[in-house]
Amino acid sequence: MASSTRLLPLLALLGGCAGAPPPPVTPRVAPRPILPPPPWQARLSEAEGYEVKSPPPPPVVIRGATLMLATGRSIARGTIILDRGKIAVVAEGDLPAPAGAVVIDGSGKFVTPGLIDTHSHLGVYPMIGAAAHNDGNEMVEPLTPHAQTVDAFWPQDPGIERAVAGGVTAIQVLPGSGNLIGGRAVTIKLRPAVGTREMHVPGAADGLKMACGENPKRVYGTAHKAPMTRMGNLALQRSAFLKAKKLIDHWTRWHDQEARRIEGDSKKRAAFEAKREERAQRDAWCRANDEPDPCGAWRGKWSESPLEEPTPSEPIATPDRDPGSEALAAAIEGRVLVHIHCYRADDMLAMMALSDEVGFRIRSFHHALEAYKIRDQLAARQIAVSTWADWWGFKLESFDGIPENAALVHEAGGRAIIHSDSSEGIQRLNQEAGKAMASGQRTGVLLSEEDAIRWVTMNPAWALGVDHRMGSLEPGKDADVVLWSKNPFSVYAQAERVWIDGAPIYERGKLHWSDFELGQAPRPPAPITAPALLPGGAR
Repeated sequence: MASSTRLLPLLALLGGCAGAPPPPVTPRVAPRPILPPPPWQARLSEAEGYEVKSPPPPPVVIRGATLMLATGRSIARGTIILDRGKIAVVAEGDLPAPAGAVVIDGSGKFVTPGLIDTHSHLGVYPMIGAAAHNDGNEMVEPLTPHAQTVDAFWPQDPGIERAVAGGVTAIQVLPGSGNLIGGRAVTIKLRPAVGTREMHVPGAADGLKMACGENPKRVYGTAHKAPMTRMGNLALQRSAFLKAKKLIDHWTRWHDQEARRIEGDSKKRAAFEAKREERAQRDAWCRANDEPDPCGAWRGKWSESPLEEPTPSEPIATPDRDPGSEALAAAIEGRVLVHIHCYRADDMLAMMALSDEVGFRIRSFHHALEAYKIRDQLAARQIAVSTWADWWGFKLESFDGIPENAALVHEAGGRAIIHSDSSEGIQRLNQEAGKAMASGQRTGVLLSEEDAIRWVTMNPAWALGVDHRMGSLEPGKDADVVLWSKNPFSVYAQAERVWIDGAPIYERGKLHWSDFELGQAPRPPAPITAPALLPGGAR
């Protein structure tokens, strides 16, 4: 009785037809296996996942200020509302404040997005200028794509809060330019933190710092090592990327081979399960029907060919880890954004040819003092130009720099960016953009303040791949906002307040946050004494 009870489910599988033998069981098709991605595809940044999310601050309402939106227009007298870390409202006129909001009268003042610097060495070359904290150039070999600034950045650099006092809210922390490939850069927001990864802009890809021209060949050539020439520069960079392409090929082959192995095991397992189920169904049918034909033949065949459960095959080992080549593989696939230190037009053209040859895209040339000579090509390729307002002549490859560079790139339809490359210059990035705008206007380039504000907000946000969340005053974007005492292009303008993610980070006249300076009383200025004069006014 118990035996027949156990057979009921199997009999039900036969569709209630006791007279017909059960048909063969078809093996189930296993889904295609999902394999782990290569290491460089696992996340956009080495800092991803470590960001700290603070409790939402109370809403902030600024009324009556001129809003420079960085979208191509401004609002002469408007209201901006920050709520839950985002820009909630941008509108003309005065709007009511939400309950519990901090209300600020912005009459006569200006509001801009937080400024963004694509080229900073804060934290890896701190403002204090001590050799013990100089961590920006790993100049022991010319190719160090495995190095990354997120591992070296010092969050207590006093230059950080001074940059914020100049209205800067986000920076790309780059390695130096002593190496042909200096390593990974990280994009961070300038808020107080203990660790660098906490400061990472969520969703921001890492950058890859490269260099061409004088610096690498000077560093290594003077020691009679490669590279000594521009030929050597490109040859070594080419070799590094070709090695990375081989790593991509190895991972592609591994995926194909491992997928075939798993699919083969799955097919064997599915065939085994189907045979076992088929025999169970036929055995049940034979028992329920007094062993009619062909039960005897079935049982004889089962006895001659007993089922053997398949043994899984050994997994194929993944390719060996190579963090340097993985960084370059990510650059080839566009997961890491390539930023290249380059001055001369011919050097930039050579790097563009290299990028075509080995398959990466250049996001921005940095310094790029001769960008104006090839501005049409840069615009056509959508390569941004991160440059200064008027630096030139400090070495031979900078000899042809002109103050109209950014304006001419803009006029050609390119993305002009004013960067600092300086712990001092970052404190007045707004004035540098103003100088570059004035230089272009004097030359006859049609430029507006709405154009120039984008050189330090929206364009750098694009170059860092974060323009979807930063760089303009638009609802839904991060509430990284600066309130200026005057037009930010004025030399008299000062950042009065700065918010990052809607939280008040800086207010003029408040205390420092860097631990390095806490407890250190500022030295009073030395007294000014008149020189002792001899009779007749002689010294």
